[in-house]
Amino acid sequence: MSIVVTGATGELGRLVVEQLLATVPADRIAAVVRDREKAAGLAARGVEIRVADYDRPQTLAEAFRAGDRVLLISGSEVGRRVPQHSAVIDAARAAGVAQLAYTGVLGGPDADFQLAAEHRVTEQLILDSGLPYTFLRNGWYTENYTANLAPVLEHGTVVANAGDGRVASATRADYAAAAAAVLTGEGHLGAAYELSGDVAWSLAEYAAAVSAATGREITYTDVPAAAHQEILVGAGVPEGFAAILVDVDEAIRRGLLAGTSGDLARLAGRPTTPLAETVAAAVASA
Repeated sequence: MSIVVTGATGELGRLVVEQLLATVPADRIAAVVRDREKAAGLAARGVEIRVADYDRPQTLAEAFRAGDRVLLISGSEVGRRVPQHSAVIDAARAAGVAQLAYTGVLGGPDADFQLAAEHRVTEQLILDSGLPYTFLRNGWYTENYTANLAPVLEHGTVVANAGDGRVASATRADYAAAAAAVLTGEGHLGAAYELSGDVAWSLAEYAAAVSAATGREITYTDVPAAAHQEILVGAGVPEGFAAILVDVDEAIRRGLLAGTSGDLARLAGRPTTPLAETVAAAVASA
């Protein structure tokens, strides 16, 4: 039996593998990747490399073994994820895996914003498959903001259409710690965890954190959804993806990413990373 991480060279996947390497022998870990060369560092540390592609279902036949514990990290290509995830689920069922953990979205079936749609379908596909499952319903990543500091620092403002809505974000490392705990622990089958940061913050508070880290005055500018769409497209964001980002802000405005269940900290075994700490680190490396 192996602990298998799909998308293992991606931003979340590599952190999950690192968490696993800290707790279990490398020869118990298998990394599913599209490009073997990108996983050379993991192979050198004793991790088994299994080459497969969500878009090529035939390659997934060798990705899993009977009894494996598998983490399906959701695909990054919005609009293509349902067939991709379906191929993984079919391969996992054919192999007879012992656990299929899936990184979905906070709120699960109650999340009604556009970005959640493919996650809702995927969860239902997993339920219909009959596989032993664990749903890891990840909230927003703090890095979704801190990785895009350049325009904030250039213009001195955070622009969004989220109103006074709050975001209980956490870092990818926080979510990775929870995933590793579920893959190595017991008692998680059939569970659905609502994963989010310990503290929900507003975008005005985010702007204040950037101000504190930079020593500059950074404001929050709340704009109508249509205006935000125009701003994003004007900055080079593809129109379809801009619409998704605007819709996420509307979900934030409605409180859909503000939940603080405590599940993430309990699984990780520690408090989630504070917003100010992540912002300070991002500013220091900018």
